[in-house]
Amino acid sequence: MLNISHSIEPIMPHNQLSLLLALSITTLAACSESKTPVTSGTDELVVKIGAAAPLTGPQAHIGKDNENGTRMAIEDANTKGIIIGGRKARFELISEDDQADPKTATIVAQKLVDAKVNGVIGHLNSGTSIPASRIYNDNSIPQISPSATAVGYTAQGLKTVFRVMSNDGQQGKALGEFAAKTLNAKNIAVIDDRSAYGQGLADEFIKSVQANGVQIVAREYTTDKAVDFTAVLTSIKGKHPDLLFFGGMDPQGVPMAKQLKALGLNVKFVMGDGGYTPKLLDLAGDAADGVYASLPGVPLEQMPGGKDFSQRYEAKYKQPIQLYAPYCYDAVNVMIAAMQKATSADPAKYLPELAKITHSGVTANIAFDEKGDIKSGAVTMYQVQQGKWQPLQTMGGNTTISAH
Repeated sequence: MLNISHSIEPIMPHNQLSLLLALSITTLAACSESKTPVTSGTDELVVKIGAAAPLTGPQAHIGKDNENGTRMAIEDANTKGIIIGGRKARFELISEDDQADPKTATIVAQKLVDAKVNGVIGHLNSGTSIPASRIYNDNSIPQISPSATAVGYTAQGLKTVFRVMSNDGQQGKALGEFAAKTLNAKNIAVIDDRSAYGQGLADEFIKSVQANGVQIVAREYTTDKAVDFTAVLTSIKGKHPDLLFFGGMDPQGVPMAKQLKALGLNVKFVMGDGGYTPKLLDLAGDAADGVYASLPGVPLEQMPGGKDFSQRYEAKYKQPIQLYAPYCYDAVNVMIAAMQKATSADPAKYLPELAKITHSGVTANIAFDEKGDIKSGAVTMYQVQQGKWQPLQTMGGNTTISAH
């Protein structure tokens, strides 16, 4: 049996015991507090926003415009100090160049997935947005395109796809009605670049003009890399159209406008949103005069926040908006608003909020239908007059929404 009295240290004085107990309690409390997030500085929520557009090649000027609009929204959000789920969010842009190429777009999409982005703004083109969308959907990552207008993009039945501008069903219908009713065209020739965007828009345009009793006298094709259209335009000239519609982008629209003039082909030349750029004015020169183009949405100066956005954009980037930057800005902010409503940047948690969001943006009041298309999309027709794009008329949409 142990002699316990020999194994115990002498009893310490009462005042020393009290001091030791007090120090122990203080230390335990400090340890406990150190495990609890105290400030946003020590518990920052990093949210990665992916973006994809052509940053090199013939469409780079439009792609950089998309990137600029996206970056501007992210920088504004960081300045505001947005809180998501009780934590201060810091948004990071991960921007990739898809070169307007469908195959490259799938590589870029997988790269963004591997980077664990919380959402994607893009792609610019329909031909890149559609194949990329399947990869994002397989990984449950929300994708908001600011500029892909092909009907097929949102017709796939994917729950992760959205867009913040009108689709080609709406745009093609408006273009066809404008050609038939306002321009009084009777015989129309159509060329498209065989891209998902160009061909899709041309198909919708033809459907619309034929519904209005207009005859299609020629349907021709080219590519989104071509620059010489002399042969196809000469063939069309022999069929005596009074209007030529081109489904494609401005890198082809510029030489086509010039060659129309050189061949003496006296027709009204109409494009979709791919032609409505300052670059077309700069490069086509006098050949641009009289050209028509559509753009989903209302004119910039009539957008709820258009004037302020334009001034800030030009001050920041020292150049005018090319095309889709305001829509990119809205796409980012719609995504962030959904995160705030869900109190989470987890794609699975904020996706349901995104689907039912209502957001007052720069371009419009944004809400999505069951496919992910923007509701009540407007389309505006423009014409080049004295070297400038001038709005002619706006069809559809709600132009009376004011920004908050």
